[in-house]
Amino acid sequence: MRIVYAALDQQVTGTLGGSVHVRAVADGLAALGHEVHVAVTPGGPWPDGPVHWHPMSPPLGQPALRWLRVGAVAALARRVKAQVVMERYYNFGGEGVIAARRLGLPAVLEVNAPIIDFPGSIKSRIDRALLVEPMRRWRDALCRHTHLFVTPNAGILPAWVDPATVLEAEWGADVDRFTPDAQGSLPFQRDSGRVLCVFAGAFRSWHGVVQLSAALARLHAQGEHRLGAVFIGDGPERAAAEHAARDVPGVIFTGAVPHEHLPACLAAADIGVAPFDPGKHKPLQLGFYWSPLKIFEYMSAGLPVVAPRLPRIAQLVRDEQEGLLYDPRNPRTLDAALVRLTDGILRAKLGRAARTKAVDHYSWRAHCAALDARLRRLVSER
Repeated sequence: MRIVYAALDQQVTGTLGGSVHVRAVADGLAALGHEVHVAVTPGGPWPDGPVHWHPMSPPLGQPALRWLRVGAVAALARRVKAQVVMERYYNFGGEGVIAARRLGLPAVLEVNAPIIDFPGSIKSRIDRALLVEPMRRWRDALCRHTHLFVTPNAGILPAWVDPATVLEAEWGADVDRFTPDAQGSLPFQRDSGRVLCVFAGAFRSWHGVVQLSAALARLHAQGEHRLGAVFIGDGPERAAAEHAARDVPGVIFTGAVPHEHLPACLAAADIGVAPFDPGKHKPLQLGFYWSPLKIFEYMSAGLPVVAPRLPRIAQLVRDEQEGLLYDPRNPRTLDAALVRLTDGILRAKLGRAARTKAVDHYSWRAHCAALDARLRRLVSER
């Protein structure tokens, strides 16, 4: 099958979750025998492999203008004789869905962020002030022209969307690369005398990275010196996280690291920490709708996961089985979870179970197999 995949606001190659996602899905579909053409913002040399990468950035570099690329996406789809067009959803996107409609092709919309408005949304207030609600009407129109939605959580779609058009599937990890024995150069020096926690991702407020720094600082002040940490990534909360951990020995901030180096980094660690703080991100009032790549990659690397006890996270990581969950309302429970995992026997037990669950349920291979089956059915039915 010939597939055009539009994700114009994502950079490939890149270090953020969106970039990893786009590349993994494209590679996974190509591995299943599809001819995959991806329109993205170039972020460096194109990855090796069978995927066809096409440089196509939003006008003026503004994601809010993605919809102006409808003609370019349609031209690409026409040129490669596409049989289906996929689009990675963005509030002001639509270039893939509308291009598919122009060409009479089935349209697939990957939805990672809410299409519906959360309570108190600024967009919804602006929409109501404009009386005709142009942004909501545009999003609804895109949904009406979509033949298949791919999302980790159907609750972020409009309630009127037909469930038969929804593939609810988690994102995943590359379980062949993220392994407990992955090798490679490290951007940090491992201190063999400490149990090493790792945080990998964007340093945004709702990722809770400052909470991990603060927990390490509290434990150090109480005389708990067995723990160290490596913080991999960058973002607006990095300075605050560094400040909170300034007096704690064995804490390293590496900055952004190419994703291909991350398997070795996780294999060199002992505990994967995902200290999400949903209260810092208003759209999460709709629930924890993410499919968290960091958790799947930690698990695939054989790391026990420490994360807040939120309903969706508790489905992905079972407390006392693949990791330890703490009460997000009480920071001291994060401290306690980290201290418990200084026990090497417990770490090994939870880490093995985490790896098994990732391989069985949270691989990109499994995600793309489910997507492949729906794409084939969609095209054959039309």
